[in-house]
Amino acid sequence: MSPDSLQALFTAVAAGEISPQLAAEQFQRQVPYTAVGSFAKLDGDRQHRTGFPEVIWGQDKTPAQLVEIFPILAQKAAVAMATRITLPIFNEIQPHIPQLRYYEPARICALGTPQPQPLGKITLLTAGTADLPVAEEAAVTAELMGFTVERLWDVGVAGIQRLLRHQDLIATADVLIVVAGMEGALPSVVGGLAACPVIAVPTSIGYGASFGGITPLLGMLSSCAAGIGVVNIDNGFGAAILAGQILRTASRLQNQS
Repeated sequence: MSPDSLQALFTAVAAGEISPQLAAEQFQRQVPYTAVGSFAKLDGDRQHRTGFPEVIWGQDKTPAQLVEIFPILAQKAAVAMATRITLPIFNEIQPHIPQLRYYEPARICALGTPQPQPLGKITLLTAGTADLPVAEEAAVTAELMGFTVERLWDVGVAGIQRLLRHQDLIATADVLIVVAGMEGALPSVVGGLAACPVIAVPTSIGYGASFGGITPLLGMLSSCAAGIGVVNIDNGFGAAILAGQILRTASRLQNQS
């Protein structure tokens, strides 16, 4: 919507010629997007609305589609990124986009330079080494969005002394992302030690009775520790964005005080 159209809409609302609800609906219909061929519509206004740009779900997209999407997305945000990109797919698209970087084992590729965020640090913990791909997806996403990240890997409850040696790190965290498979107990333990929000990420790691992540998901949802939020199975990306929103909100509130 052009500035003149927006001014006219506001004037009509102020004059009582149109209801605020109808004006909001008209505005929403005008939110811009960029069509890429016949297969994608890129949301160029997402960073303005939500604080974070659109990110490509790379899995199931073809290399040709990714080659078309990336340059357009890079024009709209400081960082353009795609998740769930395998190394063979990256090797196919990188010759077409030489500046493209690959982050393994996060399975993320990206263009651009992160803009540092003003406040806070995201601390990540994993129960085991097998949880690293999901945890690194969260860590790299947070770093590409400009946040400071601290990692602590392989501190699951099967060897609880490994976690307890790092209680100072938990005590000083601003927001924690805790990644675990199997029975998913680690977020509950961390939640009983932490004075900050804890975001739990169940992974699909585990024997048959873990049901591809269902068991840790239900265990985290049933945690007796307060202050734990749970994202979907293997959703490291979503955990990082949620952590970032928590820190961005804290920064905004601090600036208002």
